[in-house]
Amino acid sequence: AGLLAQADAARDELTASHARLVEQAEDLRRSNRDLEQFAYVASHDLQEPLRKVASFTQLLARRYEGQLDERADQYIGFAVDGAKRMQRLINDLLEFSRVGRSDDQHVDVDLDVLVAGAVGDLAGQIAAVGGEVTWSDLPVVHGEPLLLTQLVTNLVSNALKFRAPDRSPVVQLSARRSGSRWELACTDNGIGIDEQHADRVFVIFQRLHSKESYEGTGIGLALCKKIVEHHGGQIWVDTSGDHGTTVRWTLPPGTVEVPGSTDAAPGDGDRPSATPDE
Repeated sequence: AGLLAQADAARDELTASHARLVEQAEDLRRSNRDLEQFAYVASHDLQEPLRKVASFTQLLARRYEGQLDERADQYIGFAVDGAKRMQRLINDLLEFSRVGRSDDQHVDVDLDVLVAGAVGDLAGQIAAVGGEVTWSDLPVVHGEPLLLTQLVTNLVSNALKFRAPDRSPVVQLSARRSGSRWELACTDNGIGIDEQHADRVFVIFQRLHSKESYEGTGIGLALCKKIVEHHGGQIWVDTSGDHGTTVRWTLPPGTVEVPGSTDAAPGDGDRPSATPDE
């Protein structure tokens, strides 16, 4: 009888603990939704007044350049620069808060075609740094095309930005099958990420470098993480390499597989994208 009573008490405690855990999880989801709603509304409503500030400070700089003393020109320059950085921050925050709010349907997406378009849009940045972007035979996945384009654009742009000073940037996109999902990889030969910071880079507003060293808002990789998780996947930094950075992420396969999609490994069947010579 004593053992039975203990078992009943343990079961009751387990049930109560489970109920508390469910309630806490719901509270967390509600808080996250409220935070995302606040970020969306705040960033959306801030755009118009900030646009006016940016426009008038730039107008002030153009109209009165050289007519005031050097210190006044410097102050105006600070105001213009601050307004531009705030605009970038607001735009990135708005993009971050929009993930998951769209009514866009998930469809089959040919990543070969999507990556070609995304890399084409980055042709100017690629040419400016003398870089090269290649990709292997990529699969068809299931997701929102606009978000997946944003994901690829952010990862490639990041790889080009954090390049090593002594070599031209080379970025490689590849894919392999991992269980029921596709595992994608973006590998570069840049400055790399220290293993101890591998998780921190996906936290919003976290920066490993000063804004003087590298421009940015600290939202890019956090946005990538949110997009991947919106598609039911995971994203992480692979720290096993000796040089550069490899970011890996998983996505669901398309409902109809394209013949010829293979478990491509980095270096197999690379196809060059737009490069400075093109």
